[in-house]
Amino acid sequence: MKNKQVMKIKSAVLLSALMLPCVGASAQIRVNQVGMNPHQEKVATIEGVADVSHVKIVDAKGKTVNVQPKMLRIAKSPWSDKERTVVDFSELTQPGRYMLKYGKQTSPAFTIQENALEDVTKAAIKAFYLIRSGMPIEKQYAGKFARPLGHPDTKVLVHPSAVSEGRPAGTVISSPGGWYDAGDYNKYIVNSAFSIGIMLGSYEMNKARFDAIKLNIPESNNRTADLLDELMYNLKWMLTMQDPADGGVYHKLTTPNFEGFIMPTDCKQQRYVVQKSTTATLDFAAVMAQAARIYRQNADYPDFSRQAEEAAKKAYEWAKQHPRQFYEQDRMNKEFQPAVSTGTYGDGNADDEWFWAATELYFLTKDGQYADVAKQYQPRYVSTPTWGMVSTLGVFDWLTHEANAEMSKQFRTQLLAFCDRILATTTTSCFQTPSGNNPRDYAWGCLAEKFCGDGVMLLYAHQLTKDKKYMKGALQNVEYVLGRNATGYCYVTGFGTKRVMHPHHRVSEADGIAEPMPGLLAGGPNPGQQDLGSGLKYPSKQPDESFIDDMGSYASNEIAINWNATLVALLGGVE
Repeated sequence: MKNKQVMKIKSAVLLSALMLPCVGASAQIRVNQVGMNPHQEKVATIEGVADVSHVKIVDAKGKTVNVQPKMLRIAKSPWSDKERTVVDFSELTQPGRYMLKYGKQTSPAFTIQENALEDVTKAAIKAFYLIRSGMPIEKQYAGKFARPLGHPDTKVLVHPSAVSEGRPAGTVISSPGGWYDAGDYNKYIVNSAFSIGIMLGSYEMNKARFDAIKLNIPESNNRTADLLDELMYNLKWMLTMQDPADGGVYHKLTTPNFEGFIMPTDCKQQRYVVQKSTTATLDFAAVMAQAARIYRQNADYPDFSRQAEEAAKKAYEWAKQHPRQFYEQDRMNKEFQPAVSTGTYGDGNADDEWFWAATELYFLTKDGQYADVAKQYQPRYVSTPTWGMVSTLGVFDWLTHEANAEMSKQFRTQLLAFCDRILATTTTSCFQTPSGNNPRDYAWGCLAEKFCGDGVMLLYAHQLTKDKKYMKGALQNVEYVLGRNATGYCYVTGFGTKRVMHPHHRVSEADGIAEPMPGLLAGGPNPGQQDLGSGLKYPSKQPDESFIDDMGSYASNEIAINWNATLVALLGGVE
């Protein structure tokens, strides 16, 4: 795994119909606060050692239900002396609204119903509409989260680091659209490519599910799935980031410094396209080739596949001529002005980008030259997909499109070994999850880059084998994100009883609305606590409790498109 260099040091409408937030709730019973399907496994975790015979289930009227939870285990934390009681109440199958009670402790409320995760799935996708750049977010689609157009990006300057023939420094170009990347207002090719790539892969695996989801976005009345419409909004922006003269792709569109916590319409800094990089260009080539294949013969975007294929091939050729042009911001700032201090998405090894780009171009064109390059850069093992390790996105294609190939067989063996290894830890887990049972599982963005990413791996294992244990494991990780965890937070904004209310997200902080935009996934517990210098006080140093719901906590409470994309890819497959 590459070192993550995106430590972005920053200047300090859909709400759940289930229950209004009870911020700071201290219940010591941890449970999925959003919803469970009637016949799935149902588990809760009680802090401490509990007498399970005294655990009761009550319905919305406070009446005790005739289902007695059963003891699964007393689990001890691998990194502390904490003990927890894991209980199973899977026998509760009657749809309704419930809570668990133990002595004076009452769990957050939860719902049992068919399609229990439908609303949170829609919200996680709809969040991308709410963070669109370059267009007004209208009330008919966004309700109270409507806002005027910000960052039209029709007059972006070419930074001195990005000059080329016909585009000297200061050249004005137009690069509108796309999504704001994270808590900030900039747009980054590396992260956009990963985000679209993992969601397109999930779309291919769960096409019927995604085709049925209606989001109420401006494109909803056309003939294309709303998810694909939303991805197209960012793909069109990405096309503007390719230099037409040589095919290279600018690393990012950015202001020199992060904006303050103000609305997009109040931002005044000049925006630039900055240095072309090998990794951004290869990520661009990969996702354009993937999209060209998936949108082929799409009636709403008839010219896109041709444009995307041409752009992908041109980008790939540029990368061949510039195989080690990596984005090194500190070095760039010593040579060019204005200096840039925004997120880097830096990466000094492009082997995984070569593998992903060659793989996607091969499956688009069936040209053997790309297959040869993919084999040359074939990863030695499969790992959880992240923006800094995109080879797994290529692995997914080899697993699903050419199951009899030699590489496909190797990847299948590696993937199943990975999934079986993490599933084996569930039997001693404090929260009945395959992920989160090692302190190394907790780091910057772990809810996506570990829990959701591992869940996506499990979904591919399920697709390959049809073994239900993999689907069960994926859903267990979803339930961790939704409240069955050490902090008791439901980490998706707008959902749950104990919910995230103050994410590190500029629009959500500056718009004057008490609730943040719904459907956004917080980064999650991060014992690195890289934002301590800003005066924050975390409630704990324990790996799984190192989270604070504070706007200033970019290390634990920021949002980002790659994290939401991984959540979408997981939620799209678990039902």
